Amino acid sequence: MSFSEDPATTAVRASLESDSQHGAVVPPLHLSSNYTFAGFGQKRQYDYCRSGNPTRDALADALTALEGGAGAVITSSGMAALTLLTQLLQPGELLIAPHDCYGGTYRLFESLSAKGHFDVLFVDQSDAELLRQAFAREPKLILVETPSNPLLRIVDIESVVDAARTCGALVAVDNTFLSPALQQPISLGADIVVHSTTKYLNGHSDVIGGAVIAASDDIAETLAWWANCLGITGAPFDSYLTLRGVRTLFARMEQHEKNAKLLAVVLGEHELVSRVYYPGLPNHAGHEVACRQQQGFGGMLSFEIYGGEAAVRAFLENLRHFSLAESLGGIESLVCHPASMTHAPVSADALAAAGIGQNLIRLSVGLESGADLVNDVVVALEEARKAIQDSSVSVMISSGSADGNGSICGGGGSLLRSNSMSSSVTL
Repeated sequence: MSFSEDPATTAVRASLESDSQHGAVVPPLHLSSNYTFAGFGQKRQYDYCRSGNPTRDALADALTALEGGAGAVITSSGMAALTLLTQLLQPGELLIAPHDCYGGTYRLFESLSAKGHFDVLFVDQSDAELLRQAFAREPKLILVETPSNPLLRIVDIESVVDAARTCGALVAVDNTFLSPALQQPISLGADIVVHSTTKYLNGHSDVIGGAVIAASDDIAETLAWWANCLGITGAPFDSYLTLRGVRTLFARMEQHEKNAKLLAVVLGEHELVSRVYYPGLPNHAGHEVACRQQQGFGGMLSFEIYGGEAAVRAFLENLRHFSLAESLGGIESLVCHPASMTHAPVSADALAAAGIGQNLIRLSVGLESGADLVNDVVVALEEARKAIQDSSVSVMISSGSADGNGSICGGGGSLLRSNSMSSSVTL
């Protein structure tokens, strides 16, 4: 009897009971750097760990199955995965990349392009006309990041694939924010999927890794050749831990999303928040496309607050259940200020063009109690409000704007402005 296996089952059961020597339920970790030949001229399946390793292959097989691909390469980091992707390009060939992509991606592509490895064009991929103009230049490869980092813009993968076919371009999708639990780009026509496995696939903030999954055998073989040549394949122990994380992926993503939805609604209703970026909200510009091509909206969200640097600083410093750190996708909640952290390598002009302002805050929502996270954010926003008021009092008193009793003129409130962040709010 044949049946179709649910992806959640595939994730849990990947490589279980594959140990033929002792019958271990969980496959053993193979740490050997090299393997013997059976005899002169008799190479076994594995000879050297950089080229191949059973533990790394177990993770590759699991991700290949979850993404619906033909083969996968496990790399030493997400940036190594992107570096591997660029080996498909020749000097003079064009790569189209998102204008609002992760800062490390932007830096890598810009730097390699400056050295003449390929040409790169950063484009707002949510703008159909700009994409049309970009495809008129006959690119070789387009990288889609959807949802984008950190503004969670949504790109219609099928539309991009249709446009790419007209000029023979390959389409690669960075699926890090959603994971195969919530989006499978290959089923939408993409040729390649890229992951920073450091994030949701591992899920515990204790491993650095990456993966590139190809839809066809020929691309998979080319990527594997270059990964071995460059020496950027992942370590066996890291692969072991990541595969362990994959087994709980679907359960974790469900809770990540549940908590993120709670926070998105609360933030959207708070008077100190000027804008929330979360595709699960009906007023998000990409909501309809996200509903069509995703199975959920994930655990990432960003928002902008009024009040300038004083408000941002107070908010970040008064959170108890969000750690101020880069990265994302772990079981713990993280908060990030993209302009000074993840996107610090990006120029001020490029940040402005992408819409990444100094008042933007990004949350990687973890698995803690949703009620605790909501309370934490609300309390931190109140501290941000106090910081705005204190800053306003200081500025107005020093400029002689207070009355004889030391109170702020204007009655019920004041319009607060920050030159550094171009934001205002009436409190």
